[in-house]
Amino acid sequence: MRGAGIPGQHTLPLTAGVNSQEHLVIGGCDVVDLLAEFGSPLYVYDEETIRTRCRQYVAGLSSAVPDALVIYAVKAFANSAIFRVLADEGLGLDVVSGGEIYLAHRSGFPMDRVYFHGNNKLLDEIELAAELGVGRFVVDNFSELGRLDSLGQRLGVRLPVLIRVGPGVEAHTHDYRKTGVLDSKFGIPISTGQAETAVLQAIRARGVDLIGLHAHIGSQIFEMAPYLETVDIVLDFADRMRELHGLTLREFSPGGGWGISYTHEDDPMEPNEVAQTVGLAVWKTAADRGLPMPRVVIEPGRSIVGQAGVALYTVGAIKDIPGVRRYVAVDGGMADNIRPALYGAVYQPLLANRMDEAPSGQMTIAGRYCESGDVLVKDAQMPALHAGDIVALPASGAYNLAMSSNYNLALRPGAVMVRDGEARLIRRRERYDDLLAAETDLD
Repeated sequence: MRGAGIPGQHTLPLTAGVNSQEHLVIGGCDVVDLLAEFGSPLYVYDEETIRTRCRQYVAGLSSAVPDALVIYAVKAFANSAIFRVLADEGLGLDVVSGGEIYLAHRSGFPMDRVYFHGNNKLLDEIELAAELGVGRFVVDNFSELGRLDSLGQRLGVRLPVLIRVGPGVEAHTHDYRKTGVLDSKFGIPISTGQAETAVLQAIRARGVDLIGLHAHIGSQIFEMAPYLETVDIVLDFADRMRELHGLTLREFSPGGGWGISYTHEDDPMEPNEVAQTVGLAVWKTAADRGLPMPRVVIEPGRSIVGQAGVALYTVGAIKDIPGVRRYVAVDGGMADNIRPALYGAVYQPLLANRMDEAPSGQMTIAGRYCESGDVLVKDAQMPALHAGDIVALPASGAYNLAMSSNYNLALRPGAVMVRDGEARLIRRRERYDDLLAAETDLD
């Protein structure tokens, strides 16, 4: 099997290669065999890539600061098998809903390493989180702070909280992925004075314990400058809050959102370099201001599972419009990957069952759903495709299945995890009965 120089190598899992049949191989498993066994469409996750990314983040951050924690942003893809891998590697979880909390609990994840985020946490979710012993509540607004204070007093405890502040930093990414600007639904702005009011309110509250501060500026970001600016702004704010109100900053999270390669044009930093750079920035900035060194928490999501996952589809109908476009339809689409339709995400598809063939023309990979916008890849350069061929979309491990739907009453695909030539089902393909489980008026 060859690994070096294969098409799309920089976007594929670390174990990807091509066997003597010119089939794509991931984790020692031939993807043609995987589709034959588990059905199409199918998502394949490479365990080795996930573990390597985890270890890189942990090593990079730990080399820079004495007290560090890497937590995985569950919204990228929530799955119990992946949670167990993350727990084994010493990571925590960043959750944003009762469902994610419940899955973490049912997976046996250490709940003291779970951080509860979200801009509108429901009361029953907050109560569930407290009951199950979630480690931190990341406060996003004043109404939530009041609810947590009331709950803590009712339970006779002080719930540990971080306040999510808005640093007003512009990250260079799609508008839908920007979260650190002033005009955002997330966080309490520093520039308006509201973050200071929140800190004072939390310090005086009897039902919460203000552990520290959190900031997050966006997702799929390649530059380090916005993160360094965020560290400087938030720690400067922490220094002022210490002087004015006696804040003791025990923990600080500058968020996550580091990008991955979707195409050959993307050039992300290695996770260990990213983590070390952020950690050293916190160390230096805190030291310059005379702040005690807080625990540093970072929150990668996409960059842990994105490259680890590959979506596999089977080609069906092919439509030629002379002089206009060739449409190649596959058996998935926007119901399992909404990203291209939602914000113009770009992928580089591969012909997984004939990896040796050179591109022969331009074609558009279309989904099977009843929307003109259901296009996975527009105007891709690929070999000639025929019905039954297998199209692979690398870098599909994050936000594809996580944002999937049953549009057109579609069945969500299954997912397998591969390692050392073995594949195990970690999420079965849905059945028609699953689609009807919530119906109340059927015989």
